[in-house]
Amino acid sequence: MAFSHIPVLLQEVLDGLNIREDGFYADGTLGGGGHAQAVLERLGPDGHYLGVDQDGAAIAAATERLAPYADRLTVIRANYEELPRLIREAAPQGADGILLDLGVSSYQLDSPERGFTYREDAPLDMRMDQRQDLTAEIIVNTYSEEELTRILYTFGEERYARNIARRIVREREKTLVRTTGQLTDLIRASIPARTQAGEGHPAKRSFQALRIATNRELTVLENSVEALIDALAPGGRLCIITFHSLEDRIVKNAFRTAWQPCTCPPSFPVCICGKKSKGTVITRRPVTASEEEQANNPRSKSAKLRVFERTEESVIG
Repeated sequence: MAFSHIPVLLQEVLDGLNIREDGFYADGTLGGGGHAQAVLERLGPDGHYLGVDQDGAAIAAATERLAPYADRLTVIRANYEELPRLIREAAPQGADGILLDLGVSSYQLDSPERGFTYREDAPLDMRMDQRQDLTAEIIVNTYSEEELTRILYTFGEERYARNIARRIVREREKTLVRTTGQLTDLIRASIPARTQAGEGHPAKRSFQALRIATNRELTVLENSVEALIDALAPGGRLCIITFHSLEDRIVKNAFRTAWQPCTCPPSFPVCICGKKSKGTVITRRPVTASEEEQANNPRSKSAKLRVFERTEESVIG
């Protein structure tokens, strides 16, 4: 299967990045290269684009797709948590724009062997970087009932998390849970039938939770936003697209803290904590897809874009 990538919120991202022909731009979730191609088309010979992705299939597909722009493109297989270091090495002055398009790609969902989908029976994998050792199968078969409950409830907001975890533990005492089909059947059996109607697929929340845990998605995001802001050049912008409330909350709070970091009590007449703003939140409310885009690309329905701009004063100071 070819690595397909329909870039969500494409024009909104281009507007958010505020692209300059001679700028340096970095992409921590290169995917199939859809956003990257649009940016590269707008860069002149002095511009450059650094694309990073942890998925080997994405790297291969993007490298092929973006071959016409090879003279202004660097592609590296890595998790975006390494992006601040890679930016410093390639552009000591900082990036003029950074993009993260989070979540699972259409290709990953549509490749049953990757184990991301509950719609087909396949090995229970869910690794975005297939070089790593931890898989969803290991989590399901070795984590305690308490830890499984925590993962399903915290990362999937699954209200029947304890029921599902308890059934998984009972089942694996008889036979290991190795496939997405086995897991889906266990989840269905753990949720009252009356609550399944009209709420979408009953395994959706649990699969999201296990994917997040397998790939450390929220941990990486929490640890990266501030470092990515610090990796911006004066006037540079960080654009982050999220696809569920847990991600969006992390980005929203990190942007707000970078914009208004003061921790002094409101009663203090002047700030004494010494914390300085790193810039401005460009999007006070997240940007969402138009009705037309949602109709053409269902994945865009849950997409939210937030943009932060680094100020010159924060870089100099």
